[in-house]
Amino acid sequence: MDQRLDTAEEFAGGAQYIGGRLRPGTSGREHAVVDPADGREILRYELAGAADVDAAVAAARRALPGWSGATPGERSAALHRFAQVLAGRAGDLARTESAQCGKPIRLTTEFDVPGTVDNTAFFAGAARHLEGRSAGEYSGDHTSYVRREPIGVVGSVAPWNYPLQMAAWKVLPAVAAGNTIVLKPAELTPLTSLMFARAATEAGIPDGVVNVVSGAGPEAGEHLVGHPGVAMTSFTGSTAVGRRVAEIATATVKRLHLELGGKAPFVVFDDADLDAAVHGAVAGALINTGQDCTAATRAYVQRPLYDAFVTGVAELMTTVRLGHPLDPATDLGPLVSTAQRDRVAGFVDRARGYATVVTGGHVPQGEWAKGAYYPPTLIVGAPQDSEIVQAEIFGPVLAVLPFDSDDEGLALANDTPYGLAASAWTRDVYRAGRATREIAAGCVWINDHIPIVSEMPHGGHGASGYGKDMSAYSFEEYTQVKHVMYDNTGVARKDWHRTVFGAR
Repeated sequence: MDQRLDTAEEFAGGAQYIGGRLRPGTSGREHAVVDPADGREILRYELAGAADVDAAVAAARRALPGWSGATPGERSAALHRFAQVLAGRAGDLARTESAQCGKPIRLTTEFDVPGTVDNTAFFAGAARHLEGRSAGEYSGDHTSYVRREPIGVVGSVAPWNYPLQMAAWKVLPAVAAGNTIVLKPAELTPLTSLMFARAATEAGIPDGVVNVVSGAGPEAGEHLVGHPGVAMTSFTGSTAVGRRVAEIATATVKRLHLELGGKAPFVVFDDADLDAAVHGAVAGALINTGQDCTAATRAYVQRPLYDAFVTGVAELMTTVRLGHPLDPATDLGPLVSTAQRDRVAGFVDRARGYATVVTGGHVPQGEWAKGAYYPPTLIVGAPQDSEIVQAEIFGPVLAVLPFDSDDEGLALANDTPYGLAASAWTRDVYRAGRATREIAAGCVWINDHIPIVSEMPHGGHGASGYGKDMSAYSFEEYTQVKHVMYDNTGVARKDWHRTVFGAR
């Protein structure tokens, strides 16, 4: 079963990737990447400090003129080669992602890695379709057109729940649009981000276009966000940290893109396919062990289906198999760390004071005790304003509440500061249409929950942030629009000069 990458050899040069080369950090502080399934140390490395961030930004700035000046076709060709290199390393990427995150190997081989390869191939094509408005004469005496240009050096901060995919979501639209980038992955899970950057170099993307600094948020992250050489910040993570990022970025008047937390509602109307809703809720709540900002975390079920839905979910959850991430039979791996497991357990333990835990809800003992495992957990009877319903837990926990009227169900779905994702389950096309219009979220699924595709945008509003990842819409974040205006008359003294010179 142990087919993991030899990380000591792979990252012998260090865990910083700057100017096309691995190098050690300079902070003087070490950090260990730990396999959350068994506590085994995968790699010990020196964290990035401010000097490493400075070096990475300098490398990105040196690479910017050449990369931004490349034709769309040249950038597209490089990204096509990038997708091929990633596909060739799919096995190593999947095993490494499973080892550092605790993800089941089925998830990394069937979702994380192929999704990243597909996203790379998508942006290889999208790089050739950066369009402005057609030229036209809008004043009568001038021809105007719009250029869409790169912003400059992008400083991105990515989370630990999808390290490889988040590296792709940050890097690809930025570099496809002609920017260069410095990415700071979470210090818990930097390995596949580093592999992603090395694959970019192998594909022929010039040194310095893609850089990675593996460091802690308060030191490397804040220095990157506030760096005067960085023109834009893109951050994915918690809403609390997002507020801090916005505070720092605003001080230097940077472009800012935030993809923050979520508390996705799962609304089941009384005409829904019960079996489909039950399976959708369990899959949607447990994907990536619940460590997903779009995961189904609070299900609202119309009263006629409520009891059967709770029974069905509880029964299905008990069939989910905990196991080692590299075992193909594993359904649910550990959380990313014991600290995260304890955080999730704390939410559930506190909920016992006001709600009922139907299944799960205890840290496993025996063979799973040495890892960061937590079982699928179902909670009922919680008030709408309770912590378990309102707060982002980021674990395999689903709270289920009943509702009576359609108005009530949709109102409950919107009763949260978050607005990232949601789903509605119904056979009625009018109910479905109303749900898509009225649920305040960046994505609303009908009769499914979680699927994403490269061609469609991902992002929310409210406490879930703003801006889009994936799709051509993401270019709105990573480009700036320039208006160019030509005089068509050749006349030295224009009519509008009268506002300055009078009759002279």
